[in-house]
Parts: sequence; C-alpha cells; structure tokens
Amino acid sequence: MRKYWVVVGGGIGLCLSFVGLLVVGTYSAAAGIAGANGSVGLAAGAVPARYQPLVEKWGTLCAAINPALLAAQLYQESGWNPRAQSAAAAQGIAQFIPGTWATHGVDGDGDGDRDVWDPADAIPSAASYDCELAGYVKDVPGDPTDNMLASYNAGAYRVIRAGGVPAIAETQNYVKIIRSLEKSFAKPVGRVAPSQQAAGAIYYAQQKLNTPYLWGGNGTAEQGGRFDCSGLTQAAYRSVGIELPRVANDQYNAGAHPARDELLPGDLVFFSDDLTNSRAIHHVGIYVGGGYMINAPYTGAVIRFDKIDSPDYFGATRVTKDGAAALPTALPQA
Repeated sequence: MRKYWVVVGGGIGLCLSFVGLLVVGTYSAAAGIAGANGSVGLAAGAVPARYQPLVEKWGTLCAAINPALLAAQLYQESGWNPRAQSAAAAQGIAQFIPGTWATHGVDGDGDGDRDVWDPADAIPSAASYDCELAGYVKDVPGDPTDNMLASYNAGAYRVIRAGGVPAIAETQNYVKIIRSLEKSFAKPVGRVAPSQQAAGAIYYAQQKLNTPYLWGGNGTAEQGGRFDCSGLTQAAYRSVGIELPRVANDQYNAGAHPARDELLPGDLVFFSDDLTNSRAIHHVGIYVGGGYMINAPYTGAVIRFDKIDSPDYFGATRVTKDGAAALPTALPQA
C-alpha cells in the first residue's frame, strides 16, 4: 500500500483529495451517459451456473418474458434454493403452491414426471405459467410484461377489469420489484447510468480508513466502530438513504452490473470463490477509481485502499435505491 500513497500524493489528506477529484471528474464525464438496460441476456454469473441454461432456454418462451425477468422472479421467490418451502406451503425454486402446481406444473425435462422440487421441471413451469398469464391479458392496454406480472400477483381477472395494472398497492409493488430486479440480472447494453448517491457513500467509507476490521462488525459503539466488508458497504450506502442487505452476495443484486472498463467511483466490487455463481461471493468493496477500492479486508487488517484486480474478481454493481428496495428480505428456507 505504501506505493499507492506515493502515487497519489504522499499522505492521507492528499489521498482523500485525489478521490474527491476523481469522483467529481468521473461524474462530470459521465453526465451525458444514458443507461441502457434493455438486454434480455444474463449478466455474467448472476444466475448460478447449474440453472443458467434452463433460465436462458425457458426465458424466451414468449414475448412477455426474457431470461433476466425469469431470473428475477426465481430469485425473489426462493433465492435459487430448490428445496425452499414457505409457511404457506409454496415449494421449490419457483415456489408453487400444490394446487397451482397440479394445474400448471410441466414435465420440463421430459423424464415422465412433474417434480416441483426439480428445477428442470420447476423453472420451465414458471416460464410456462408466466406465458399462460400473458395470454390471458394480451388484449389489455399497457405494457404486456407489467400486465403479466400483475396477473401473477392479483389474478388475470383483476388486470382485465382494471384495464392494466390494478390500483392495488401490493400488486403495483410486486411489478416494480420484479422489473427492478430484472435489471440486476440483465447483461447491460451500452453503459449503465451513473449513481447520484455514490459520492456520499465513498465519503462515508473514507472516514473509516485505518479502522480495525471486525468479523460481523456493523460499526456500532459496542463494536468500537469496526466493520467487516459488507458491514462497511451497507453502512456507507445507508448514510445516503439506501438500505442494502447485510451480506455481500445479496448486495450484488442491488443494481445493474457495469463491465470492468466501465466502473465508476461508488460501484460495489465483488469477489467470489466461483466465478460462475454470484451466490459464492465472499467479499465486497467500494470502488474509488484507478483500479482501487476502499474495503475492510480481513481480521488483523484495517480498512484501507486495495487493488481490485485479482483472480477472484467477480464483477460490480451500480447500486440504485429501487434495486436495493427490490431485494427479498425473508426468503423461504429448505
């Protein structure tokens, strides 16, 4: 780390000035960049590798869905847990209740049975059910995908009667959640729009430089103001009014995913034991530019600047308030 201090000016005051200028300069340069998240492709590693072929195949079953949207629904329902079961007896990776499965479950893998616990049946069944609902409301005005999602939540009859997404708070929120999560699973087309809260999150993290690391640390007074990696990123974005989940692999889904050469200060950068699976993410930091992040690295170290380029670099997330708010807070358990 000593080498880095020399490069940027030889002391913490100058280093913080450098980061501040970098944020201002980068945002000025990016001010005219429009987000373009309309891709139906999947962001690298966003869907666990074992399920990606199923999501890619069945996510194109009809025009109302795409792989990223199907992935968003599955993540919101079960967090990719094929043995999940809710208190309402919803089962499997797609969380079908028994009555709905009996009517709408399909034999996706062609092995002669329909098994709600088998993702090879449940994922095709989720796509098939979406497309069936889309068919019911195909003549309703408005966005066909929004109408399909509203039908999923409230029933097709209510959507038809309302002439679109009905004025039901739960239904409107469900549509917003899935469309927001869709962006976190989609491979962006073009550049991702810059975040307006990022500079404040970086400022917060800067104030914690040289604070000793604490496993499970949330920065409380009882913990001496210490953090672990995801505790720091959670607190940094909380300081600007965005509530992230506590663990790193859930924070990954709080927005769209810029490419390595499109990173901006404030992006969260992630590291994983399995570069094909975001659920295997084990570390997160806040990007500050120039290939560096602020992070709480490990026991015995302090919050500091580190390079992001390493063999376990997984990817990045540009956090948005809607993206963070869309993340599930209580997934069903196995």
